[in-house]
Amino acid sequence: MSLIINTNVAATTAAVNLSNNNAMLQKSLARLSSGSKITSPADDAGGLAVSMRMEAAIRRTDATNTSLSNAVSFLQVQDGALKTTGKVLERIAELKTLSTDVTKSAGDVANYDAEFTALKAELTGLGVGNFNGVALFGNTTMNAITSEDGSQSMAITQSDFTGNVATITGAANLAAITVQDVTDAITSTATSRAQNGAESSRLGFSIDMLNVNRTNLEAANSRIVDVDVAQESTRLARNNILVQAGSAMLAQANSSTQAALRLLQS
Repeated sequence: MSLIINTNVAATTAAVNLSNNNAMLQKSLARLSSGSKITSPADDAGGLAVSMRMEAAIRRTDATNTSLSNAVSFLQVQDGALKTTGKVLERIAELKTLSTDVTKSAGDVANYDAEFTALKAELTGLGVGNFNGVALFGNTTMNAITSEDGSQSMAITQSDFTGNVATITGAANLAAITVQDVTDAITSTATSRAQNGAESSRLGFSIDMLNVNRTNLEAANSRIVDVDVAQESTRLARNNILVQAGSAMLAQANSSTQAALRLLQS
């Protein structure tokens, strides 16, 4: 093997290996410090694209979940108003029966009518209630999106509150209504509550499904972007040893040309 001094191939090779090993060491440090397997697009360009789509889907799932939870709250407020309506109608039915008592004087009946008038006002107030500016009642439906991609939805009913109690609120006094009128109003209100409960139940199942989808999206995304600490720590130790060995070999390669000086000195 010839002895030359202008070109030190061994030192050049050792320098290249040291540079590569040092780059790998820095990458391991970046991954472990960030907790992410992809510290730059070059690490996994395809995986990065998939991860971005999954993260967007996760964000949409969270937003959809929030919207459905708000829809459940809307139905709960609506049901609260319907429940109160039922109690008011029960009291009106009681007043109607009491007003027909033959032992009651005209003054007694007038007192019952006064309470009836107050209860009618309460029913009117309940019928115009709203949730965050959205009317609770109105004999219409609203569509709630139940999937993160917007492909699925369900109808939420704004019950016909006015129609349910129209006979009661339109009466001038207790004498203008019958027990059957009140019973019919109570039945209509009960039907609205049953519809409300069915929709709340379905929304609950939709929320459960969104939670399952979100969990699995996060798991899939984690397999792409999250670093395996145990595995990467092993790489870090390996690269650290290689960098130290490379530094030592580069120094050795640089000192090998000293043999030429000894030949010249002799």
